[in-house]
Amino acid sequence: MGEFNTTNDVISLQAVSKRYGNETVVRDVNFSVQAGECVVLVGHNGAGKTTLMKLMLGLTRPSAGTVEVLGGNPTRSAAVAQHKTLGYLPESVAFYDAMTGSEVLSFYARLKGVPGIDCENLLQLVGLSDASKRRVGTYSKGMRQRLGLAQAMLGDPQLLFLDEPTTGLDPSLRQHFYELIDALHKEGATSVISSHALNEVEARANRFIIMKAGAIVASGTLDELYQQAALPVRLRISVTPGEASSVADRLGSEVTIGKVNLDDVNNQSLNLSCFNGEKMPLIRRITDLGDVVRDMQIMPPRLDEVYNHFMNGDPS
Repeated sequence: MGEFNTTNDVISLQAVSKRYGNETVVRDVNFSVQAGECVVLVGHNGAGKTTLMKLMLGLTRPSAGTVEVLGGNPTRSAAVAQHKTLGYLPESVAFYDAMTGSEVLSFYARLKGVPGIDCENLLQLVGLSDASKRRVGTYSKGMRQRLGLAQAMLGDPQLLFLDEPTTGLDPSLRQHFYELIDALHKEGATSVISSHALNEVEARANRFIIMKAGAIVASGTLDELYQQAALPVRLRISVTPGEASSVADRLGSEVTIGKVNLDDVNNQSLNLSCFNGEKMPLIRRITDLGDVVRDMQIMPPRLDEVYNHFMNGDPS
């Protein structure tokens, strides 16, 4: 697989807006994606995620601003227009029901100039070898989604656009899907993924872009989003049975503790919360307690909590 010049952005959007009539669906969006990154777009239905993907694919033009993909305008660049370096999996996969899975993939392979042997390998990779001679009209939604993924992966694409890619897949197939994407990233591929499945993508993305009503309300790595949201960190402490109340009193007199919950009948565990700047002083106080502390778990805010903060709270 060819590699991009990592000093250049693979994707760049500057002051991009998109209007349909009087409705603005994307508002003054700015972001860039570098080679090898996995960037995830998250947001409510109608937030503008799919429209952004169509803009980056060159399927529609911006009403204002500029879009560059692989160094050119996606609506004009020959390299992008031929789609030989791109893979795209739309949210709603539609194929000709009368064609077999093998025929569908062969059709797209001819469009991309990909050898037929790649089709067989990809059908096996997504678990459709046994169903390759069946008509697509007999496929389940999950099988259609896997066929769509195989189509997107034709030709070892350098740039992948995946819109809600795990829709209709059971948990084991979702895991398998992301393993395939991870393998492409190891070969240098770049991906932009739109997803509602926050727990799935939490540990897989380099950066997240949170959208609301067509605008970006937050973006960054998980750590950067934690800092922007200023949400508390949770700690769960296991102590010698019967000592949780006394430990809470000792910690409460020394450290600011947002919440203490004596949550079991044996009085041997407590849940604490504190803001990030108070975390290390609190941990030092806990370790100074000695053998009464048996275990400690540190739980930063989850992506869904960060997301809910920006959707329902004050992004500033």
